Amino acid sequence: MKVTAAFLLAKLAGNENPTKGDLKNIFDSVGAEFDETKTDLFFSLVKDHDVTELIAAGREKMGALSSGGGAVAMVAGAGGDAPSAAEPATEPKKVEEEKEESDDGEGMMSLFD
Repeated sequence: MKVTAAFLLAKLAGNENPTKGDLKNIFDSVGAEFDETKTDLFFSLVKDHDVTELIAAGREKMGALSSGGGAVAMVAGAGGDAPSAAEPATEPKKVEEEKEESDDGEGMMSLFD
């Protein structure tokens, strides 16, 4: 991810064709460790591709992923005692607890303890 971020940062700065040296300079400027192997792999994967096309393809792949929201609701509705999606959920019973208040503040945590 760091290599990709540095590459895109160089592109945003106006460098149309960032090199490995340009990315190394970005890493050095923030004190990050530069990994030549990962950088070489990155450049081998993005050569001959337009960055905007790569981003568009990545968005399509991310859009195809499920967040799990519907599956979780289906599993919860399939349980024996759990209400189904067609049944309205009942409100949980409210339990009121009396709190004892202390004038000396013994029950409260201090920021400096």
